[in-house]
Amino acid sequence: MLSISLILVLLGCGVLAGFLAGLLGVGGGLVIVPVVVGVLSAARLGGEHVQHLAVGTSLAVMVFTSFSSVLAHHRKGAVNWRIVRGMAPAIVAGTFLGSLVAGLIPGHVLRWFFVVYAYLAGLQLFFGAKPAGSRDMPGLLGQCGAGGAIGMISSWVGIGGGSMSVPFMNWCNVPVHTAIATSAALGWPIAVSGAIGYLVSGWGAPGLPWGSLGFVYLPATLALMLMTVLCAPLGARMAHALPVAGLKRAFAVLMAVMASQMLYSLLR
Repeated sequence: MLSISLILVLLGCGVLAGFLAGLLGVGGGLVIVPVVVGVLSAARLGGEHVQHLAVGTSLAVMVFTSFSSVLAHHRKGAVNWRIVRGMAPAIVAGTFLGSLVAGLIPGHVLRWFFVVYAYLAGLQLFFGAKPAGSRDMPGLLGQCGAGGAIGMISSWVGIGGGSMSVPFMNWCNVPVHTAIATSAALGWPIAVSGAIGYLVSGWGAPGLPWGSLGFVYLPATLALMLMTVLCAPLGARMAHALPVAGLKRAFAVLMAVMASQMLYSLLR
């Protein structure tokens, strides 16, 4: 069972993840996964499946938080649903397959993958790196290939894929605001298929703590979901009042610190 102090840590993580997701359009899974790993490790829950539980829980939280984001973008008419229809089937297949494969991958390997990805995403965010638009969106086959890769990588990190799908669409000359809104729409099928995949791949796994559905840890999911849903709209409202460029760099530093702490736990 989680202590009151660890529940408070999860609630605080939910506040930060929700606020950053609303403010910057990124951050949910890259904040949630290392915090859930730390909480479960401190409570000595999960054993060799700590990383699986953290990633599955992150995706389950995003089922709720990304849905409200999609609705907000849709109401503004910013989502390109043609791109969503082209990429979503392959994204669902890639995410679900990746989630099933993740159940066969040792936890420390998944943790290494998260560390490398977090460093790369942090560098991209810190320097504001964007690929120059040099082509049009590919046809259905190309969109399926990109969607499958984005879905599979997202399933191993526990994210909604925005740090990959937005640069991909920018590279294909999709306007930045449309790319962000469309990425949010693609994040919901990633979350749903990933959460289901981790539930299935972890079903019956030995050593899971009470309150787990496969590799989804419900107590953490509920605490995080509550706060992210409440705080994401606040972040969105503050997006025009705060220095977003500076906050992105600060968040990149935070990601590097979290990745470094996870790296230290792997090396010690």
